[in-house]
This record gives sequence, C-alpha cells and structure tokens, in this order.
Amino acid sequence: MAARRGARSGAAAAVLVSVLLVGGLAAGSAGAEIRRQKNVQVSLRAKWAGTPLLLEASELLSKEWKDLFWNFIDHWKELDKGSECLTAKCCVQKIVEDARALLNEPLSSIFEFSLTLRSASPRLVLYRQLAEESLSSVPVNDSLEQISGHGTVENFHEAASPSSSGGICCWVDTGNALLFNSADLHQWLEGLGKLITDSTEQPELFDFDHVYSRANFTAPVAIFYGAVGTTCFKELHAHLAEASKQGKISYALRPVLSSGCQATSSFCGSIGAVDAVTLSGYGVELALKNMEYKAMDDTAIKKGVPLEDSKTEDLSQEVRGFIFSKILERKPELNAEIMAFRDYLLSSTVSDTLEVWELKDLGHQTAQRILQASDPLQSMQEINQNFPSIVSSLSRMKLDNSIKDEIIANQRMVPPGKSLMALNGALINIEDLDLYLLMDMVHEELSLADQFIRLKLPQSAAHKILSAPPPAESNSFRVDFRSSHVHYLNNLEEDAMYRRWRSNIQELLMPVFPGQMRYIRKNLFHAVYVLDPASACGAETIDMILSLYQDSVPIRFGIIMYSSRLINGIEENNGEDTSILITRLFLYIKETYSTQLAFQFLSNIHKSRNGEDDYNEELVEAHHVEGAFVDSLLSSAKSHPQDVLLKLQKENMYKQEAEESSRFVHKLGLYKLQCCLLMNGLVHESNEDATMNAMNGELPRIQEQVYYGHIQSHTDVLEKFLSETSYKRYNPSITGKSAGKKIFVSLFASYHQEDSLFNGINYLQSPETTDDAKPVTHLLAIDFSSKIGIKLLHEAIRYLMAGSNRARVGLLLYVRNDSSSPILLLKDIFDRTISSFSYKEKVLDFLYGLCKFYEAQHTPASLIASDWTRTMMEKVYSLAAETALPVDDYKTWFTSFSTETVLKGMDKLSDFLFGQLGLVFGSNAVITNGRVFVMNEGESFLSDDLGLLESMEYELRTKYIFEIIEEVEWAGVDPDDLTSKFYSDIAMLVSSSMSVRERPSERVHFEILHAEYSAIKLNNMDSTIHIDAVIDPLSPAGQKLAPLLRILWKQIQPSMRIVLNPISSLADLPLKNFYRFVLPSMDDFSSTDYSVHGPKAFFANMPLSKTLTMNIDVPEPWLVEPVVAIHDLDNILLENLGDVRTLQAVFELEALLLTGHCMEKDRDPPRGLQFILGTKQRPHLVDTLVMANLGYWQMKVSPGVWYLQLAPGRSADLYELPPKLIAIDSLRGKLMHIEVQKKKGKEREELLSAADDHHFQEKMDSKGWNNNLLKWASSFISGDASSKKKADNIMDLKDARQGETINIFSVASGHLYERFLKIMILSVLKKTQRPVKFWFIKNYLSPQFKDVIPHMAQEYRFEYELVTYKWPTWLHKQKEKQRIIWAYKILFLDVIFPLSLRKVIFVDADQIVRADMGELYDMNLKGRPLAYTPFCDNNKDMDGYRFWKQGFWKDHLRGRPYHISALYVVDLAKVRQTAAGDTLRVFYEQLSKDPNSLSNLDQDLPNYAQHTVPIFSLPQEWLWCESWCGNATKARAKTIDLCNNPMTKEPKLQGARRIVPEWVGLDSEAHQFTARILGENVESAESVPLPSDTPKPNDKDPGQSVKDEL
Repeated sequence: MAARRGARSGAAAAVLVSVLLVGGLAAGSAGAEIRRQKNVQVSLRAKWAGTPLLLEASELLSKEWKDLFWNFIDHWKELDKGSECLTAKCCVQKIVEDARALLNEPLSSIFEFSLTLRSASPRLVLYRQLAEESLSSVPVNDSLEQISGHGTVENFHEAASPSSSGGICCWVDTGNALLFNSADLHQWLEGLGKLITDSTEQPELFDFDHVYSRANFTAPVAIFYGAVGTTCFKELHAHLAEASKQGKISYALRPVLSSGCQATSSFCGSIGAVDAVTLSGYGVELALKNMEYKAMDDTAIKKGVPLEDSKTEDLSQEVRGFIFSKILERKPELNAEIMAFRDYLLSSTVSDTLEVWELKDLGHQTAQRILQASDPLQSMQEINQNFPSIVSSLSRMKLDNSIKDEIIANQRMVPPGKSLMALNGALINIEDLDLYLLMDMVHEELSLADQFIRLKLPQSAAHKILSAPPPAESNSFRVDFRSSHVHYLNNLEEDAMYRRWRSNIQELLMPVFPGQMRYIRKNLFHAVYVLDPASACGAETIDMILSLYQDSVPIRFGIIMYSSRLINGIEENNGEDTSILITRLFLYIKETYSTQLAFQFLSNIHKSRNGEDDYNEELVEAHHVEGAFVDSLLSSAKSHPQDVLLKLQKENMYKQEAEESSRFVHKLGLYKLQCCLLMNGLVHESNEDATMNAMNGELPRIQEQVYYGHIQSHTDVLEKFLSETSYKRYNPSITGKSAGKKIFVSLFASYHQEDSLFNGINYLQSPETTDDAKPVTHLLAIDFSSKIGIKLLHEAIRYLMAGSNRARVGLLLYVRNDSSSPILLLKDIFDRTISSFSYKEKVLDFLYGLCKFYEAQHTPASLIASDWTRTMMEKVYSLAAETALPVDDYKTWFTSFSTETVLKGMDKLSDFLFGQLGLVFGSNAVITNGRVFVMNEGESFLSDDLGLLESMEYELRTKYIFEIIEEVEWAGVDPDDLTSKFYSDIAMLVSSSMSVRERPSERVHFEILHAEYSAIKLNNMDSTIHIDAVIDPLSPAGQKLAPLLRILWKQIQPSMRIVLNPISSLADLPLKNFYRFVLPSMDDFSSTDYSVHGPKAFFANMPLSKTLTMNIDVPEPWLVEPVVAIHDLDNILLENLGDVRTLQAVFELEALLLTGHCMEKDRDPPRGLQFILGTKQRPHLVDTLVMANLGYWQMKVSPGVWYLQLAPGRSADLYELPPKLIAIDSLRGKLMHIEVQKKKGKEREELLSAADDHHFQEKMDSKGWNNNLLKWASSFISGDASSKKKADNIMDLKDARQGETINIFSVASGHLYERFLKIMILSVLKKTQRPVKFWFIKNYLSPQFKDVIPHMAQEYRFEYELVTYKWPTWLHKQKEKQRIIWAYKILFLDVIFPLSLRKVIFVDADQIVRADMGELYDMNLKGRPLAYTPFCDNNKDMDGYRFWKQGFWKDHLRGRPYHISALYVVDLAKVRQTAAGDTLRVFYEQLSKDPNSLSNLDQDLPNYAQHTVPIFSLPQEWLWCESWCGNATKARAKTIDLCNNPMTKEPKLQGARRIVPEWVGLDSEAHQFTARILGENVESAESVPLPSDTPKPNDKDPGQSVKDEL
C-alpha cells in the first residue's frame, strides 16, 4: 500500500508541475495572490504562575506508588544532576528517562504524556498556597526567637511569600516554629522531649501529603517546604529522613520552588517555573457564521505588532489525494509553486451548502473514505476537522454498497448518528468526556493490569478480570426470614375470601389505571412485619395490618414478634417480660382458635389501654394484656379465659417458642429497627405508605420475571427470591443502607513492598479447611487494650469455630504504648500461638478460652500486675494442655518475654494500619478483601456480621474474580508455589485493587453490531485495554473522539473496534465548522534554551471571505476567557487582516469549577441554602446558592485547600454541616455530594421567606457582597493585587449621584455588540441622577472591553461587576453561541447574582434609553417575579410575522400577551421565594430537547411559562422598536431597541444611524473615549470635552466589583 501511494505521489508531482506551468501558477503575481492565505492560532494558559516540571514529575510518580516519589527524590537531590542538559527538551527527556527506569510499559508512556500535559501543575499550586499560609501563620517574633542567626525581621517579611523575589527556598514547619537551616533543625530535634510536653499545635497532614515511612505515629509532625535540586534541600531532607526512621518525627515533604529560588536550583530544577503553564486537552472551533443581518462592527482594527508564529504546517497529511511532503522531496526547486497549489486546494472549496442529491449519501461516503485510508483514525480526524474544505470532494465519491448496507443494518440496533464509547466494557459518557478524564481512566486500568502482572497473572487473565462485568450491586438486599416464627394472617391462594379472584398471573402484564391494584389469587407479595407487640409502633402496625386485610389488599400479611427486653438482656428476676407474655398468649390463641382471632387479641391490647387512636409510647403492663386476652376469648372460650391464663403461667407453656422468636430476630439483626416490614425480604419502614410503596416497588421485578417465564402459576415467589439472593443477617452499616459510605482500600502496595507485613501474617481458618483456597480474607485490626477490640476478637474466633469454608482471618493486634505489662504479654501469647500453631486443629479453642478469660478479667486495675500475670500463666498452661498445644513452648515464651520487643515489633504494623490504610489510632476495624469496616462505639458486631460481610463481599466483588483465577494456566510460576495461600492471597489482592477502581456500571453489548465492512479494527493482543466505540464521524462528538482515540493509539496501542454510524440520509451539512483538538508534544519544550512554549491550535489556510466565529470547547470544570485578542473573535473575516498572516488569540483558564449536589434527608433539596468557601483564616471568599434542581450548586476556585461551610445567618441557624475540607489539586475540578439536616426544633421552619429575605438584605447591605475578603480572592487568582480595585472607592463613586442604586444587567458578544453596550451605558447615565451599577456576563467579553470598562466606570461614575455561571452538566446544552447567550439571559437569574441583590433590569446591548431607569426600577410589579413589555402591534406591515397571533402560541397564551425580551425587570427576591428559576429550568429541559421548539429561547421560554411564572406587563412606551411598533408611538418611547427586521434584514449599524438621532453622537463619544484609553490615534481625542452631566473625574480607582472567585 505504501509503495502504491508513493508511486501515486510521484506521478502526481509530474502532473502537478505541468499544471503549474501551463496554468501560469508559477507566475509571481498569481503565486503571491494565492499565498495571501491566512491562518488562525489559539493557545490557552493557566492563570497561575509556572510550576517546575521536575516537581510535576515527582507528583505523577507518587500517584503510581508512594515509594517511587522518594526514589525519584533520591535520584535528583544532587545539584549536578542533569548538568549535561542545556535545553528544556533535554531536561524533560532526562526526567522521563529516570521515570521510565522506575515504571513498566505502558505506564511509562502514560507518565511521559501526563508530564507534557502538565496535569500535575495544580497540585504544586496547592502546595504553594499551603507554603504561603505556613510562612504567614507563625508570628514573626516567635519564629525569629527559634531561628539562630537568620537575619532581621525585614528579611523575614520579605520572605513571607514564596512568590516574593529573593525569598527563602527551604524551611521546616513544626506548627509552632519555622526552621530555616540545619542548625535550627538539629536544635529542635534535640529538644523534642521538652517540646512534646508543650501543648503546641501540630501542623495538619492531608491525604495528598508525601509522608516518609515512619516508625512512630504519635511523633510530632514536621513539614518540609522545599524543592528537590535546590542547594538547601539535600541536607535538610537527609536530617528529616533519618529522624523519621528513628521514630522521632513524622516527616512530610511539600514540594515548593519559591520565586527567586530558580537560580539556586539544579540545571533542570526550574524548567517550567518561569514560563506560563500552557494547557492542552481542549478543542477550538471556527464555525461558519450566518450573516443574515450583517451584524459586524465597521471600526478599523488598530494595527498592533503582528504576533507571528514560527509554527510549521504538517505536510505529511494528505490534501485532496496529494502528500505534499513527498512531492517536495522530489521537486524541492518548485517549493513556492507547490505550496501555493496546496494553499489553493485547502481553501478553494470551502462549502457551507450542498444540493440535496449531493447530501443524500454523504455520511456513507465519509465512512468509506475513512475505512479505505491507510490510517483510518487520521483520516477521520482530517475529514471532520476540515469538513467544509473536504465536503465537495467527498460528495463525488463512488459508493461501495457493502459498507452502506452494513451501516443501515447496524442502525436497526443503534440510532443513526448516535456515538457511544466503552473502555474495557464500561460505558463512558461522551458528553462529559475530556482528555484528562480519559487519561485518568486509562491510567487506572493500566495500573491495575500492571499490579496483576506483578502477581504473575498472565496478560489474558488480567484483561479478562478488567473486562468482566461485576455483579450488579442491586438495591434489593433481601433478608431470609423463613422460619416457624412467622405468623401469617392470610393466604391468598387458599383462603375463602379470595376465591372469586382470578389466578392467571399473566394478568400482571396487563395495563391498569395508575394506582389500581391487581387482584390475583397468588401469594406474590409477602409483607412480614417484625415488631415488639408491647411497643407503640407494634400496636400501630397491628392495627394497620388488620385495616389493610379487611380492605382486601392483595398482600399476604405476617408478623414476627420479639421482646426488646429479652434482647437487651434486661430481664428482671421478679417480673415477667410483657412482650414474651403477649407472644405466648398469641401462640395459644393461634393454635387453639384461629390466626385471625390471635391478631384481634393483639389489637385489643392497645384498645383496652388507650382507646382508639392514641398510641402510648410506654410499654404495656401485664394486666392490660390479661384484660385483652379475656375480652378476646369471652365469646368463643371453651373454658374460662382466667383459668387458661393461670394454666399458661403455671406450666410455662409457649415460653420457649416466644424466647426463640426473639433470639431469631436478634440473629437477623432486625431488632435495631424497632418495627420494620420485610416485603419478600426487602427491608422497609412499617407504616401504610411504606407498605404500598414497597408493593409497587416489587411489582416491576415480579412482572419482569413473569414476562421471561421465570415465575409461573406454580412458582413459590418467596422461595424463589430468597433462595436466589438473600442473607440471613441485616446490618445497614454493612449493606451500605446507612448514611456511611462504603470505604475501600487497595492492599497491593503494602503487599508488594520490601519486607512486607503480609509475609508475617499467619491466617486462622475453620477446622478441616486449612488446605482449601479462600476467596475471602478478613484482616482484623484490633486494639488489644480496648473492650470493643476484645469483643471483636471473641466474635471472630466464634465465627471461625462455627465453620466457614470461604474465608480466613488474619489478626493484626496492636496495643497502646502505655499499656500494662500483662496486656502486652497476652498480645505476645496470641501472636506467637497464631504464628506457630495456626494450622493445629484445636488452636481456635485455645484462643477462644484465652479470650473468655481475658474478658472476665478485663479490668485488671484492681489486681497487682504480677498476680494477674501468674493467673494468666496458669490459665495458658491449662488451656494448652486441654487443646494439645505444647505447654513447654509457652513456658519458654513467658521467660523470654520483653515489653520493649513487643512494642518495637509493632512499628511495621503501625505503618500499615495508620499510614497505608489511614485508620485512626485506637480504632478497631475489619478489612475484608479491601473493604474497610470500622467499629463504632456502642455498635454491636457479632460473628453473624462477619458472616454477612463474607457473603456480601464474595457475591458482589470476589466470586467472578476467583472463578477467573482458578482457571488460570500459570506460566513462570513454580508448581510448588501454587498453594492454597497463593490463591487466597491473589484473590484478596485482586479484589481489593478492583474495589478502589472507579468506573461506570452501565454496559452496552457492542458485539451484536456487524463490523466486517463498516468498522475500524485495530487489534493488539498484548494490550489489557480494549476500546469499543460507535461513532458518527460527521458530528461534534466525532470531532472530539477522533483525536482522543488517535492519541490513545499513539501512546499505548490499545485494542480497538470502532463501528462507524453516520446519519444515513442528511438534509443539511452535518458540520459547518473547522475544528482543532490541542494535544501536547515534546516539541513544546525548546531545543535551544530552557524555555517552554506550550501547545497551540493551528488552523492553516482558512477561507478569507467567510465570516467565522471562534468557540472554545474546554473540559466541563474549566472557566476560560480571552485575554489576548486584537480582532473580534465573534466575527472573524480573514480578508480584513491586512499584512498579518496569522490571527492570534490567547485564552486563560480563569478558574476551576467546584460543583455539587446538596440533599436534605427525606426531603426536597434545601433550595436557597447558602454555602461559603475559604481558608481557615479567611472562611468567606466565595459563596453560592443551592438550586432546587437536583440540589445543584457551583463555585469558582483555584487549586488549593479550601473549607466549605454554611453561610452565617439563616442557613447556619437552621441547618447543621461541619466544615468540609476540599482539596482542588487537578484540572478536573471536583464534584461533591453533601447531605445536610435541620437542627433539632427547626424542622418546620422555612429557609426562604419574605421576612428572612428582608433581614438578610439588611445584613448584606451593612457588609457588602464583595467588600469582606473578595478583593483578596480576585487578587489571589491573578496574582496581581495592586491592579485590583479598592473596596473603599465604591462609596466615592456614589457621592455624586443620590438615591437607591439602579442595577442593570446586560450581555454582549463580539466587538459590534460591545460598541452598542457602551452606547447603552452612556444613554442610561445621561438620563438619571441616581447611582447605577451594571452587571455584565463575563464569558463573552473581549479583552479590549475588559480593559476599557474600569476607566469608563471611573470617568462616568458608575459601578460594575462581571458575573458568570458555568452551564450545569445536567441541563440540556445548546450548541450555537447565540443560543447559549440567549439562555444566559433567563436560565440562571436566581444564582448568577449575589443574594444581596433584590432587583435587576435587563437591557439589551443594542438599546438606547431615553428615560430615567429609576422610574422602571421603582415600579410596583404587583408581586410578579418578572416584568416584560408586550410586543406592540400597530405596525400592520409586520402582521404576517406575528407568529404569536396564530397556531400553537395563540392556543397556549389563551389571551395573554406575548412579551419581548429586550427589556425586562427581575424581582430577584420573588424569583427566589417562588422558585421561579427552578421552574424555568424545568420548562427549558422539557422543551429544549425538541430542536423545533424555543426558536427565540430567551423570549419563548418566559412567555411559555407565564401561566406558572407570572409576568407583569409593562406599559407599552417602555420599549419601542421600529420593526413592530411603527413611527406613530416613537415620540413617547422610553427606550428604543434595534430589533432585527425580518422583512428588510437591514444591517444593524445602518438601522441605528437612521432610527435613533442621538445614536451617532453617543457612538462618537464612546469611540473617542475608548481610543483615548487604548492609546489609539484619534484626531481631536485630546480635546473631547467631558460629559456635561457627570462630575469631573478624580484620581480614584473605578468602581468595579469583581464577581466572587478564587
């Protein structure tokens, strides 16, 4: 194929030369004409300062393995390391080379790519923030007293921020002192004994900290801030590492290269720290723009210095069949002509329309072109990223019907145009997918595969484990309650009262009205209630059961009774347990008379005591029970009830059965719920609503089984469900039904390290199973000196004695350092017994006996230690003799016992439990195949709970893994090593590693799709990664996926099967844009010096005469804005570029997104709840509101450690939420799930009410929204505090204007609308004497506008604020920029503004105001949240365009007016109280999925919703526009809007000059002011008079208030 292509290129070259010569293209003039082609280049940089790549590399390695971080540090601590490198590229290659020595392939390839991606940079920014806090937290004087010979206070201040130049490069933070050199550190270490007695505050360690292996977990913490490779690093690190090994300290390293320390670092240590962090992993789109209304600015662009770029074009890519790199090799002398011809090919055929017949098979033709290419992924990327240039050649391709037929056949199973993707079988949401997420997912899979291969598992088994679908962790946890203790009230299959019902279970599948029950004579629903008959809830439940039974509800009712008193062990010797008495009498009546009468007796107990409806919480007394018994039996008694009572009591009849019933409930664990319902074994509350909901919830499961024929007329439904999946124990903390989340941890790293703790663990197993492989391993971390620990140990031994053939137990016993000698001795006996005799038959009996002895003696304080030891020795000897263990061994151990040896031996265990697993010292826990279950104080944990843990973990996470492991054919493993322990270890390690794997559970069966002709198949049998995808190549998803799949193939060569799924019959061009996805490469690093350039999007030879609009397609958590852009990015017309060859745009990552969902238990989300975020010292830097929609909230943050809490005031008064620590350390932002609850006594209070809102307003007015600490926040993210506005100046700006501030909100995109916006601002200000504050949506403003607006605010005396809100992921997205802007006008009104803002007026940018807006601001809206002006109808020429007067809109409006959205008033307080914002979003979500609805989104939505969100109609004169209103009413107009005219389609600027006489003067004033600020040459700019109706400017800063952001 390659040879053929080469020959073709050669022939093409010959033809090309003749064409060039004949056509005269070689002539200079024509060549110059063609070479006029223009390019576009885009880059994106982070807002934070540069971070060193050497430190980024160490962070990336620490994610692989904790030890690799320290290994890498040791590699690079020498100053001369990397001295041979004189360029950035050499340094990066050197770093990668060292990392490759520590990693296996393909992890090393992923490492290299992640390093060039700069994905670890945010983590270093986080450390930088902590370093700043460290330097500022310790008082200067205190620190200097601790520092010997370290200069003066001035020096310290100078160093008080790592960003200050000439600062300190290394220091150690001990919590109460900063140590800057080895002498100070040595002095501190010497005096540690003294210091510990001080109650000094220890610095806080976080999960992300690099903690050196430590021997002592209670040792004081020392945090080292410094960078490997600096002169001060090596010595301090060596001292700290040594002290940590000796157990003196806990040493953590936070890598920080302070500004000014680059000169002291090694040759490669500061690469990346000086240059901005230029990011990749995003897409840039140049869309062909619809210019129907010619909305373009005619202002000439200032000719700045052209930012030319040396970027070369990739000539190896095919262009219309030619590979120009090969042509140039053959004919280098025709370089200019050949390049001119290439430019011509690239730009000559740009199409945004095709004829219908050309469109018909375009999708299939595209698929064919891709599949026939030598590199299909590259071909797909080239086609969908340059589609307008390529489409005409595609449409002329001859079609292969086999490809077309297969695509159409596949589309019977997957919708045309649908794109899907799965990684090792797990479906990925393409909407949310970005490069960083994909690399994280791939990295996780490769890390797991690497672990499995290190365990000697073959590649095929590793791939099978990674691809196997884990069993679904269904919500249907069933309790197996089958026993003789269940007493059923009825039987639908046998009782006479149900005889007339039908018995055909197929009727379950018939449709019925909502809420209608299905009366079928079959026991489908078994509602068994577990209750204490003497309790109030028991009495209530009994009455409810009888009521439902009498109403013929089609449920089989039953009860299991228990005694709370018996279970709690509070039996009194003299009195009888009432619950047991009731149960005994119930059993007597049931056996002697009938079940129905027995249930009636239970109901009578409550009635005889309380009357009908009052359920008394106090327990029933015996005389109430006896009275009810007599009443129940009087009518049908065979002998006098009183005699029966005496006989029952005398003979203890039914007492054993009653007590066994209680023990059964205790064993099931259901007594903790007091009263509960088991619906076919599923646990629910016991009230009537819960019963009906449980039945309705179970119905679809039964219907599904009936549909598939698994349940038939003879099937016992209860037997079927409980025998398939049920457990004989219920514990919500284990099943995951309680509030606590399941915690998992991987044991692999601990197992695989040198001198691993696991080498020394001897496991206990049930008798006669020691030779069997055990899929489940329980590791018990037990504090031997605590009661809970000993109880857990006791239960674990009982569990093994009861017999378990699937599990083994490893005991990890530890004691506190201050434990008494006998406790240490007992621990030693336990450890030695297990290590020496774990295989002995009766070792469990010995340990059980020792445990019981210790429990009985558990408070040895009263005994003298020596007596206690002697007693214990005797007990050990006697137990050893009884259980056939060698007594002599124990005697030897007693004599050789040493407390020091026991304590020293715990170092490794402490590191594992408290370092690697992260347990708290003093806790007791069970680690089952990686699942960590921590015992809580007061929570009982029985051997049955261990059995439940075993069953659950085996069924849900281990069974399928163990089955794969058992089938493995081991290569390279000594057969003697294939012991039961080997298999058990592998099952434990693999399932623990898989437990921490984060992946979606949804799966799709890609294998059913045909892939012979229409699929790209790239097979790599050695890869553990397999990607399945269905892609429409001509879709936005295809544009994004093609480069992602290409980069994956390039980096790790996964196995891929990509089925192409284009839309079969197109009606319009599917893509009307050019697209580039920005990826990093080694070429981003200079090969001439130490600089880092960073990746860019490059569009070569774009069409000159087409208007393009630029959009940037970034990962969801990124908020970006343009910071360098001379030209209008909304209206790019390249023919206007003049001499500049490449249009440049630089964007900046302004912030990352912290988002979340806030829920309130058993209630709707707490709408209006306010969160604040900040540091410990400054808790309120950012705030936000919770929406009703999914409880969603969002905040803008930068990398760092932040604390989230409830805002003071109403939120904190009503709700409880402890401050939550949030670490932002990646480019993926963070998603939080938060649950709040109301404080006791506040449950019925509303969060939002009018009075509260008014109170909040007063509080906020006194503080100001941003005046607290937000000016710090805005300077923090940009690092330039001096340029920010001073909060004090806001009052100065208001002095000249009097009255309440008018708040006006607007949005603009593109230079033309920004020009209009300035004119609108001037028109507002000239007509009012009141203070005005403008609110602008920041997302779309150009850098020039953001430069000018502060000066304009100062000169014209107004305030302004830039606001933004990132589009939530769950809300249906708009694709076109214009529709996104429209959506921002209406969808986020309740959350985009601060709570302190009560009212705001939206004014379109292209509006001119002729009246005082204060009049509109003060208008009474009659309690409506929104106020709009109705469309006027006096311009009869436009009647044909008034769509609201006919069809759907006429019917929907029902006589209400249709309003125009160019001007409207928002009562924000009312919007929040009435949840209008949430309602509008719900309507939007319903309507927007239909592409034909909401064609004027910002206008149609409020008009459609006005029946629910009422609109106040403003007087007509508030908005006049020529298109709809006619000239008769123009004189009365208070605002004039430059509406588009659908009849004439007159350009905006032309209309503005014609319609509004004052527009030209306002435009001239705004233009001259802008020119003066930007330093452009405008004649008479210097002599422009200041506006006459505004005060003269002074030296104060303008009144901007930057929206809250970190």
